[in-house]
Amino acid sequence: MMRRFPLALVTALLVAGLVTAKPAAPPSQLSPLPDQGKTAAFTMYTLSRVHYRSMPLDDALSVKIYDAYLEAIDNDKLFLLRSDVDAFSVYREKLDDAIRNQQLDPPFELFNRYIQRVAERTAHARALLAQGFDFTVDEQYHYDRKEAQWAADTAELDEIWRKRVKNDWLRLKLAGKQDSEIAETLDKRYSRFLERIRELDSEDVFQTFLNAYAMAIEPHTSYLAPRTADAFEIQMSLSLEGIGAVLQRDDEYTVIRSLVPGGPAEKAGLGVGDRVLAVGQDSEGAMVDVIGWRIDDTVKLIRGPKDSTVRLDIVPAAASVDSRPNRISIVRQKVKLEEQAAKKRIIEVGEGDSLRRIGVIELPTFYQDFEGRRRGEADYRSATRDVANLLNQLKHENVDGVVLDLRNNGGGSLTEATELTGLFIDEGPVVQVKSAQGRVEIERDRRPGRTWDGPLAVLVNRVSASASEIFAAAIQDYGRGLIIGEPTYGKGTVQNLVSLDQLSGRGEARHGQLKFTVAQFFRINGSSTQIKGVVPDIQFPVSLDAEDYGESVYDNALPWAQIEPADYEQVANLDPLVPSLLARHESRIAEDQEFRFWQEDIADYRRQRERKSVSLLEDTRRQERDEQEARRKNREALRVELGLVDESNASRGRSDDGLQADERSVVEQAAEERARREGRPDALLSEAARILADAISLGTDDLRLAGLAPAKSTTSTSD
Repeated sequence: MMRRFPLALVTALLVAGLVTAKPAAPPSQLSPLPDQGKTAAFTMYTLSRVHYRSMPLDDALSVKIYDAYLEAIDNDKLFLLRSDVDAFSVYREKLDDAIRNQQLDPPFELFNRYIQRVAERTAHARALLAQGFDFTVDEQYHYDRKEAQWAADTAELDEIWRKRVKNDWLRLKLAGKQDSEIAETLDKRYSRFLERIRELDSEDVFQTFLNAYAMAIEPHTSYLAPRTADAFEIQMSLSLEGIGAVLQRDDEYTVIRSLVPGGPAEKAGLGVGDRVLAVGQDSEGAMVDVIGWRIDDTVKLIRGPKDSTVRLDIVPAAASVDSRPNRISIVRQKVKLEEQAAKKRIIEVGEGDSLRRIGVIELPTFYQDFEGRRRGEADYRSATRDVANLLNQLKHENVDGVVLDLRNNGGGSLTEATELTGLFIDEGPVVQVKSAQGRVEIERDRRPGRTWDGPLAVLVNRVSASASEIFAAAIQDYGRGLIIGEPTYGKGTVQNLVSLDQLSGRGEARHGQLKFTVAQFFRINGSSTQIKGVVPDIQFPVSLDAEDYGESVYDNALPWAQIEPADYEQVANLDPLVPSLLARHESRIAEDQEFRFWQEDIADYRRQRERKSVSLLEDTRRQERDEQEARRKNREALRVELGLVDESNASRGRSDDGLQADERSVVEQAAEERARREGRPDALLSEAARILADAISLGTDDLRLAGLAPAKSTTSTSD
């Protein structure tokens, strides 16, 4: 939960930025940049004084930082040797001094050693390809190395990598690839990995190190380097000034991954898979060759101010890379990123007189364009405004109830969580926020009336976190709607995002931003969602266990707590309705094939999770593959037979092709993702809609007060 930004860092950068020359290649030995010592000092000042869990930067914390940094750069212990770890252990209790004295050589020395080891490992892996492998030898590849010890010497690491490469080869062999093709694919894979590591610069290393410091205090504290902070802003506002495309690296080329519908790039005729060879500014600026560039550096060239012009040399996806490029001029515009915006649809459940039209609103994140709101822009983007508009549309489409789908919604703006709740309640407290000093403030919905006063359900899963938990908890505490799904993540903390440039007194973006925990939030009933999350009224089988995913996996997470409840009036008590809804739900899913498929997938996931290794016997692996493929085909045939999918959509599952994501065609990836979104049945959403329809049918006078029984909508508000 943040007062300004969502939880998750943006890992894919969207089109945008303006620079005039190609960045210099990173030096063979990375070293701290001049400003980074000051940035570390500003971070120390903030974390040791104003963090919710303020900690002195001492030797004890230095040990935690050292361990976290090691884990960040070589989590599976595949590159560094025990001798490397021992050699750098002299810094184990000195990283606090390095930060305090603004002398950051130690983390850079360790990272340079890591790059050296990556070069050695990739060279060894590529050499193994010429030797071939015997797949009749009964041996195991132990791929889960989180609890493994560091390799004692090069010989031990060589053996680990021999089995790793052998497994990579076997996967491609089982997918039908010939030996020459396998060797070429893997040689390219390992060399490309080394290239990507060598592309990392001092900003990447510094961000990794400061994140080790931040997360050693508390898991939701992190440092954002300047370019990461820019991407964060874009993701939160769901808008940028650019050409409206998402870029991806494909070998040495930057390619179009997807296009914003109606955006400047789409209007200019660009297509998915098109390759960008060069970028020029305005009508006469020199064309800068971007082949081999980092994706974020190319993005900076393409992004720029609204109404400015960028020129691109493009080779279409279907053409050879040696083809003459097309030069395309595009006028940059403000582009709205609809992919992460709220969306609606309608599901019809039941039949005859019991047919119900259930509106569904999918909300991927609690976004808000803070700058647009601050400037008073009439059309600034926010989750609440978008959902309000969709609710009004659903009312005009005469839906009987609404399911708000918050699955995989990791949170976002605290303001949006409060205001979104206000669309469904008629004024009152939404969440309590407790500062480090113990002061409790109550965030309230202060607007009279409700945008939607009809039947409501909220669908959540283990990935629903923070702002999602605030909203679901408030709806549950008021008795305003049903919470359906899995127990949520369990993140009950509030973060602020602070520009470290403000501390330096400089206006330019040189020091990045710090996201740190400043408070805990509590439900209006006084309970915390920290660790425990929100437990649904109607629970689906758990797909992700608490020991694998969620707040409870962190040793340094804040503990669960409780405070006095806020002064609020419950709309209705839905508890008496739950047994009847559960009985209907359980009876229905016993006959629901798609729901059973999902339960089978959970069981298979749990079996796979317990495995720490795989056989390197070809016969054993081929039998396993054949069994998996037979199950997949039988499942698709049954889906067609039962009318769950059209026959044209039945073969969308992919058997293991042995390739990594970046080794597949960008065009093929985009088509598969679109097909998955459009064609695969969503058993959980369908069942949530049926549960809400059951609640409407079972509604009593008391439940009508909660909006769970049919009633005319009488009050409407919107932002």
